[in-house]
Amino acid sequence: MSGALPPLREVIARHGLSASKALGQNFLFDAQLLDRIAAIPGDLRDRAVLEIGPGPGGLTRALLKAGARVTAIEMDRRCLPALAELALAYPDRLRVIEGDAMKIDNDATMGESYAVVANLPYNVGTALLVRWLGSAAWPPRWRSLTLMFQQEVAQRIVARPGTGAYGRLAVLAQWRSTARLAMKVHRSAFTPPPKVMSAVVHLEPAAMPEGVSARTLERVTEAAFGQRRKMLRQSLKGVPGALDALAAIGIDPQRRAETLSVDEFVAVARAVS
Repeated sequence: MSGALPPLREVIARHGLSASKALGQNFLFDAQLLDRIAAIPGDLRDRAVLEIGPGPGGLTRALLKAGARVTAIEMDRRCLPALAELALAYPDRLRVIEGDAMKIDNDATMGESYAVVANLPYNVGTALLVRWLGSAAWPPRWRSLTLMFQQEVAQRIVARPGTGAYGRLAVLAQWRSTARLAMKVHRSAFTPPPKVMSAVVHLEPAAMPEGVSARTLERVTEAAFGQRRKMLRQSLKGVPGALDALAAIGIDPQRRAETLSVDEFVAVARAVS
């Protein structure tokens, strides 16, 4: 089916599309690269996939070619005609929803378990990730997240304790999911080329530690890394019960946030809650 589709550059030219800086867009044209991204979550045949910010549909094509049933959420109305053409080429396989992904209930929209695969708009990527990771219901309805970020953000998601990139995002990503850096993407692959390199991160849900909530962990990590150069006795004093929790667990309050493992942060959050 995809063989009958015109090249993406042609579609973009015909619809007069250009990447919007305000929406954090950067278009990908390289079909081989897009196929490699679509292959990261594994076999997508007849699987439900949620794509955020498809733009003119480069990654969408790769997902459809891989056999997925795609729901694409796009807030840039200029891109809708190009996506409509794609929906015609793949009958009953592509549903396009015009709207803001930050305001849409993904689980209700999908109605079944699903994979998320997206070249995320840079300006909402981290906020969407934190929302998926903070789901009250666990295991979540999503089965995997395959997401393109700026490389610096991707490295913060997979970072280990004691490294400069380790922080709140690493703890929130790793406390109940596994996260790996799946591939790096050179800036030259995009139109227009962003100023920074990009990378794709793949996350899968893991077992939920008992007796701790995502909200409490977010509160503890926000305080701890909000003043990362300070000792924990200073950075955590504004979180009720946090200093007592350190004492109860046996964590030296003179340590700094980046020296604590994910498990230690979970233990602090559990003691606080």
